[in-house]
Amino acid sequence: MRIARVLTRLNLGGPARQALAADTQLAARGHDVRLYAGTPLPGEGDLFDDFVARGLSVERVPGLGRGITGVGDLRALAALKSRFRAFQPDVVHTHASKAGALGRRAAAASVPRAARVHTFHGHVLEGYFPEPISRGLVALEARLARDTDRVLAVAHATAEDLLRLKVLPDERRLLVVPPGIDLDPFLAIEKRHGALRGLVGAKETDYLVGVVGRLAEVKQPELALDVLGLLAVKYPRLQLVYVGDGELRGSLERRIRALSPDLQARVHMVGAQTDMPAILADLDAVLLTSRAEGAPVALIEAAAAGKPAIAMSVGGVPELVAHERTGWLGASTDELAYGLSQFLENPALSSGLAVRARLRVEKRHSAAALADRLEDVYARVVEERTCAS
Repeated sequence: MRIARVLTRLNLGGPARQALAADTQLAARGHDVRLYAGTPLPGEGDLFDDFVARGLSVERVPGLGRGITGVGDLRALAALKSRFRAFQPDVVHTHASKAGALGRRAAAASVPRAARVHTFHGHVLEGYFPEPISRGLVALEARLARDTDRVLAVAHATAEDLLRLKVLPDERRLLVVPPGIDLDPFLAIEKRHGALRGLVGAKETDYLVGVVGRLAEVKQPELALDVLGLLAVKYPRLQLVYVGDGELRGSLERRIRALSPDLQARVHMVGAQTDMPAILADLDAVLLTSRAEGAPVALIEAAAAGKPAIAMSVGGVPELVAHERTGWLGASTDELAYGLSQFLENPALSSGLAVRARLRVEKRHSAAALADRLEDVYARVVEERTCAS
């Protein structure tokens, strides 16, 4: 099959990591896969060269980016139409809201016979914007979904939201396709590497908790400081490491500077990192404080690396973390702090959770598993289009 994929940008987030993993598999199986993407924002990292290094076809789309940009959106739409006409894909697969809106419009105009697939990696349809804007976004997604052959959700919680909000009238074209990434570098971790601990000046006996992801409002990274504040006195070896960058970096740095000198010395910001296996090797646990999520890849990577997670029980997180089986789920900073205290008090509990977490993700969230699921979806929609014509 000829498969066109459209992502807003190839930052270090989950959608780009999944595309890198699955496209490598799909290309090895003989499919012609081409990925079209915009340019990440400063500090977000960029996986473009990683795609090129694997021999994958990837092209920049001028004007494609986050937010509504007017002229930029029109440039991106025109560029996608032109490239789709030249490629003549059998399937156009778009990811997230901006790429989904432009990519599906471009496909309808330039390659109407191509099947259309769209993935929601979570959503911003409620709780992000004022109610009138949210209603408009739901209406837009519902219009786009009418002419989309399959709508994919990364978690059952996301799928249920789409049905509840009436983005789709029924379940017939909605599928849950869990994330998949290249797990081998994480599964290979057996001991600490030492590079991260050297970078932040942590001792071998310090307990490093990583907050991994974009520094964005929805991630609520400041709540990790509240968790640290609740535990700092009792556990003097506890330290936080923020791995990621984003629009909240400045405000988070100001809040860290307002801490006591002792606490300031126990909080580290290392920015976006490309070598996540090396980072996770040196962490003892991962903390997720988001108020909304789809199926965060950071938790899959942590599990594969053998690191237990303490996470807010939101969106698809409970589908990745089984409470008190592979990690700890909470609904407040107090509950997250209590869960982390259990890890600190009982290393055997923490290591047991980590072993089960590794087993849980090894097959379900591999690159091959994701490629299998996508290949099946693509084959079905192409067949349906062929029969309809």
